[in-house]
Order: sequence, then structure tokens, then C-alpha cells
Amino acid sequence: MIAGVEAGPTNTDAVLLDEAGLPRATAKVPSVPGDPVAGVRAALRALPRAEVTRVAAGLRGPARAVVERRGLARVGVLRVGGDAARAVPPLAGWPEELRAAVCAGTAVVDGGGGFSAEEWTPLDEDAVARFAAGLAGRADAVAITGVFAPVDGRQERRAAEIVRAELGEVHLTLSGELGPLGLLERENTAVLNAALHRLAGSLADGLRAAFDEAFGAGVPALVTRGDGTVMGLDHLRRHPGLGLGSSLASTLRGAATLTGRPDAVVADVGEHRIRVGAVAGGYPRQAFGATIGGVPVAFWMPDLIRVPRTGPAAREELAEAVDRMQPAAGRLPLVVVGGGAGAVPAGPPGAAPVAPRVLRPEHGAVAGAIGAAVSPVGGQAERLVRVGACTDLEAALAEVREEARASAVRAGADPRAVEVSEVTRSPLPYLPGVTLRLHARAAGPARLP
Repeated sequence: MIAGVEAGPTNTDAVLLDEAGLPRATAKVPSVPGDPVAGVRAALRALPRAEVTRVAAGLRGPARAVVERRGLARVGVLRVGGDAARAVPPLAGWPEELRAAVCAGTAVVDGGGGFSAEEWTPLDEDAVARFAAGLAGRADAVAITGVFAPVDGRQERRAAEIVRAELGEVHLTLSGELGPLGLLERENTAVLNAALHRLAGSLADGLRAAFDEAFGAGVPALVTRGDGTVMGLDHLRRHPGLGLGSSLASTLRGAATLTGRPDAVVADVGEHRIRVGAVAGGYPRQAFGATIGGVPVAFWMPDLIRVPRTGPAAREELAEAVDRMQPAAGRLPLVVVGGGAGAVPAGPPGAAPVAPRVLRPEHGAVAGAIGAAVSPVGGQAERLVRVGACTDLEAALAEVREEARASAVRAGADPRAVEVSEVTRSPLPYLPGVTLRLHARAAGPARLP
């Protein structure tokens, strides 16, 4: 069997699935405010004893920490980019209280890569060392962002070596490991990831203990990610930001699993609000321009619309949200899940339906836990290529596929079973020449101990 658990703000749900993916036992217990691991432990205790081959959990703790500005580490923010990167300073536009809670200092130093060697600016290593020395005793972590790090991350890695030499075993986040090309969103992503590292360590330790108590030591332990996949606890410690948005992602995956509908609009009905998203090919449809706590980020997160569950305009707002989530062509069914699925506003007699077909699957109340249980370990990769006479596009595609596979393996996937499920190429008209953004997604089962 496999187990899944989701710690929500009101309830924590758990499920046991058999080898065919069918629910054999479910549990729903009250969540413990401020202690999601306690809710996980209680939900797992409510399940019958069973031998499981893996367990995965979905948590909202990291996102709530950012929104509520609590439990965050102090971060030194280093940008490598020179004059071209100074027009907008680091953390510009952040809510002041969040900036005050996180920022231990910022610096922009000379450096920055490009598509070719002649476009490089040398890294100012002395400036990096001076900034790092000034963070001693002030910063718990350092986030390093290079202008073209997703294309070539060597300067980020060199800056990290210098910071490590000055500060010792401080947590380091390199933006090129997390996000796409856009500088400001990728930098914000790196900073939030670094700010969450202490919370992530505490969550990983607590989950490991809870899983060992429920199923015995050594069971592969995973947590959900915002792209609809899962990752191992060690990956959570290093990249906690990847878990932002994961609660809705696992719910969307669970809704698709329960209905056998890989393409659908999903309404997750909570105590006070309804979260509306969509699945495409069984995975959450990703948001463009996502924000966390008022900060634009480059994390892969589900597209989301929140509407009130009750009130005079609730039904109209839900219908509008569902319509906005529909694809340009065709009308998808609406899958209603969550603890309040039976209370979706129906509207007055004769009113137009909120969707062409509404599905309320059995066990929809624990869709998030089911989605966590069934989601594969995943990884993604991006690369930019300038197309020309000397460009080997097929070689570049092969490289981005391999990078996605390697990313999934680092997240905890079995290297023998990882498969690339999606490769896309998109033109970037705002860059010189003919430039393509290559993106690959890979996934596979968890690596066994």
C-alpha cells in the first residue's frame, strides 16, 4: 500500500491506497494550529496499521509562514550582474514588513553571464567577499542570483564558494537551481527559498519521526511540490520553496485520479473559501505571474482563483472562476472536492449551471491526501538556446531532457525508472536573434532505500 496525508488549516486528511490506487482507508482529524506535523501524526494514527511502500505529505506551512511573516530566516541577498542589474534594486516592491523580517543586507556586484564568452563580465570576487564578511552574525542564509544563471551558473557557484569561505556552513540558495530566466522573480524565489530553510528542516525532522512512528523506519518519505509532483525530505531541506502552492497541486492531482479525468476544472471547497484550479494532462495548470505574500515569484505553482463559499454573490463568483479556468476551446467538467464539496452553491431554480457537468467523486473529501499519495517524484529543467547555423538544436533538446531527469533523481526519484513526460520549445522575441526557451518535465517512482 501507499499512504498520503494533507495538513490543511482546518483538518488533516490521510489515506491508504492499494496497489490499484483505490482507497482502502481514510481519516480526517482536526489540524493543530501552528503545528502541521502534529496533525499529520494524529491523522496517521487514525488509519489502520498497514505495511506501506511510500508515504507523502502535503503541507501549507511554508506558504503560511511567508504570508504571516513568521519563522523566516534572515537572508543576505547577493545579485551578480553589474551596472545592467542595478536599475531595480533587490527586493524592490516587497511588502515592507516581509522585507524587514527577511532581509539581512543586499548587494549588487559586477559579473554576469550570457550566451557566449564575449558577453561575460568578470565576477568581482573581492566585492563578494566583502559583502559576505559584513553578513557575519547577521544572516542565517544567503541567496545568490546571477543575471544569466539559468544559462550558465558558474558565477553563482563561484560566488557561493567565496561566501562559504567567509561564513562557513551557512545555508546557500542559488537562483539558477530554482527558476527560469527572468531576473527579479527568480531572485525573489531564491530569497524566499533561503528564508524558509530553517522551517523546512524542522518540518522534515518532524515528518520523518511521524512516518517512522506510523510505518516503521526507512519507508520512503516525500512531500508535495507546487508542480504536482513530490520530492524527498532531503530535497525539502535544500529547496523548501518548491513546496509553495503544493496543497492545491496535490488536490488537483487527487481530483484527476478519482475521476479518471486528466483534463478538468476543479473546485476545492474549504470551510470559508473555494479554490478553483485546473488540470491538463493530469498535472496542475501552471500560473503565470504567481505571487506569495505579495511577492512575485518564479516557482512552478498552480493557477488559482479563490472565491467565497457563502454569500449573496458566491454562486456567480464561482461560475465566473470556473469559466475563466476553462480552455479556449471546449468545455471541461467541474470536479468538486474538499470537505465542503456538498455545499457548493447551487443557485436558484432554473439558473444556468456553473459548468456543463459537475462531478462529485467518492472520497473527494480527501482528494489532497490522495493526490499526495499518487504523485510521482518530479523534476523540471529549462535552457535557452540561440538558434543559428552552428546550433545543434537536437543536442540542446537532449541536454535539457537529461537535466530534467537529473533534477528528478536529485528530488528522490529512482534513476532507473525516470521518464521525460514533456518537452516544449517557445520563442523569446525580446532576446536578440532567434532564441528558444526549452523546457522539460521528468518524473518517476521514489527511490527505495
